Amino acid sequence: MVKAKLRKKYSRPSHLWQMDRIKEEAQLRKEYGYKNKKEIWKVQSVLRKFRAQARRLIPLTDKQAQLEKQQLLSRLASLGLVNENAQIEDVLALTIRDLLERRLQTLVFRKKMANSIKQARQFITHGHIVIGDKKVTSPSYMVKVSEEPYIGFAKNSPLADEDHPERVVIKEKELGKQKAEEVKEEKESEEEEEAKEILETAEEIGE
Repeated sequence: MVKAKLRKKYSRPSHLWQMDRIKEEAQLRKEYGYKNKKEIWKVQSVLRKFRAQARRLIPLTDKQAQLEKQQLLSRLASLGLVNENAQIEDVLALTIRDLLERRLQTLVFRKKMANSIKQARQFITHGHIVIGDKKVTSPSYMVKVSEEPYIGFAKNSPLADEDHPERVVIKEKELGKQKAEEVKEEKESEEEEEAKEILETAEEIGE
């Protein structure tokens, strides 16, 4: 029996050595921590399919087209890519970053469950992350809005313990950021107060 050849879930760029595209992919890789270019190409292919479907449906007004529009918008809304009141034209405004923000790896980092985007990937691939009761080991898993509150550490993972060294480091880093922000706000407040006093003094002298 001959096995059917699996189709690629992505298409490579037509020009691999375009400097602008290479720089953009390098920046995205730094921000979102994907492993290789195939991962970003897969996301780009998904985005192209969404846009192509939207462009095909925009001029159509029959019942079937209306149903397909609603199905597409519902799917995108469930993934947090558009809001519930979005129009089919809004799909054309989606960017690659919109999709990358919905990956499990990104959300684990955004939720401050990891110290870096790379560490978030490591936690996922090593089986430390669950969504509800389901262990998910794919960093590129697209998280639905309804699933987002249930992202957490697996019960049998050492990271489930809040006193785990890695989680302590994450907390300390976050506290450090908060302290830095407080100091910055306090300094800005003092500068504003000083500027106000100078202005009031100038006004008094002028009188």
